[in-house]
Amino acid sequence: MLLSLATWLQAYSPEFGFLRVFQYITFRAVMAAMTSLLIGLVAGPWVIHRLTELKIGQPVRGYGMQSHLSKSGTPTMGGVLVLIAIGVSTLMWFDLSNRFVWIVLVVTIGFGMIGWADDWRKVVNKDPEGMRSREKYFWQSLIGLIAALYLVFSISESSNVRVVELFFQWVRSGFDVNLPPKAGLLVPFFKEISYPLGVFGFMILTYIVIVGSSNAVNLTDGLDGLAIMPVVMVGSALGVFAYVTGSSVYSKYLFFPHIPGSGELLIFCAAMAGAGLAFLWFNTHPAQVFMGDVGALALGGALGTIAVIVRQEVVLAIMGGVFVAEALSVMAQVAWFKYTKKRYGEGRRILKMAPLHHHFEKSGWRETQVVVRFWIVTMLLCLVGLSTLKLR
Repeated sequence: MLLSLATWLQAYSPEFGFLRVFQYITFRAVMAAMTSLLIGLVAGPWVIHRLTELKIGQPVRGYGMQSHLSKSGTPTMGGVLVLIAIGVSTLMWFDLSNRFVWIVLVVTIGFGMIGWADDWRKVVNKDPEGMRSREKYFWQSLIGLIAALYLVFSISESSNVRVVELFFQWVRSGFDVNLPPKAGLLVPFFKEISYPLGVFGFMILTYIVIVGSSNAVNLTDGLDGLAIMPVVMVGSALGVFAYVTGSSVYSKYLFFPHIPGSGELLIFCAAMAGAGLAFLWFNTHPAQVFMGDVGALALGGALGTIAVIVRQEVVLAIMGGVFVAEALSVMAQVAWFKYTKKRYGEGRRILKMAPLHHHFEKSGWRETQVVVRFWIVTMLLCLVGLSTLKLR
C-alpha cells in the first residue's frame, strides 16, 4: 500500500523523489519487521486482557504432563495477535500487485480460520480435543489442494494471464503438459539437479508440504516459546531464499531458478519474524498467552507455501528439522502402539510421551532446557540450510 502511495507521489511531484527508497525490497522488509514488532508489542497487553475477560483459557488434557496442569486457564488463541501484526504490516509494505504474497496470505488466513474453529470448540465447548481430525484434515486438504493447483501454474509463468492460459492448455492437452525445470524438485547442494514432477506430482508434493508443515508446527507448539522462535528463524531463512530467487542477478550467480515476483515474499517473512518476536515477548516462560491452533496452523501453512514458491521444499525439511522430528515422533508413537496392541494385546510405546518435547520432559529436562535446546538445534539447521546458497 505504501509502495503504491510513494509511486503516486513521485509521479505527482519531483519533490518526492526521496521516496524512491520504497522501491527497494530490503528497505520495505526492514520496515515490515519493525511495524509488525511494534504492533505486536503495543497490542499484546490489550489482546491478552480481552482473552482473559472472555475467559478463553487453555484447557489441559487429563493425560498430559502433570507439570502443565498449572497452565490451565492461561489465555489461548494468542495467535490472533501474530496474524493481525503480520497481515497489517504485510499489507502496508508489499507490492499489492504481487500474486505470490496474496496466495501466502490466503493460505495463512485459511489455516488460521481452521485453527480458530478448533480453539473455539476447546475453550467455549470445553472440549480439550477440539475439532475432530477428519474434519480438520478435510479443510486443510481443501485449502492445500487449491493452493497447489494455483502454484503449479503460477511458478511456471510470470503473470496471472499466462497462468490461466497454461491451465487451459493443460486441460485441452488431456492433463498432460510439460512444466519448466524450475517447477521440478530441486536437490540442495547440487547446481542443476532437478527432478521433473509433472502437474500432479507437483500438486501432491505441494499438498504434503503445506499441510504437513501446518500440522508439524502445531504439534511442536506444546511448551512456552517452543514453536514461535523456530518459526521466526526458519521464516527468516526462507526470506533469504525468496530474495535470491526473485533476483535475476543473484539467482543466476548462485544457480537458483529465477522466479519473478518471489522476492516480494521477503516482506511477508520479515513481517512474520517481527510478529513472532513480539509474541515471544508474552509467550516466553512462564507464558502470559498461548498461540493456540489459530496461530500454529496458520504459520506452519505459511512456511510450507513459501518453501514451495521458492522451490526449497527439501531445505525446509532440513531447517525445520525440529518440526519434522516432532511430527515423526507422534506418527511413530501412534503406529507402534497400534501395532503392538494388535499383535500382543497390549500397546507399547517407543517414547515416554509424544510429541518429542514431552519425552525429554519425562526424561528429566526442565521446560526451559527443552525449549532453548530446540532453539539451538533449529539455529544450526537453518545455518545448514543457508549454506546451500553457496555450497552447490
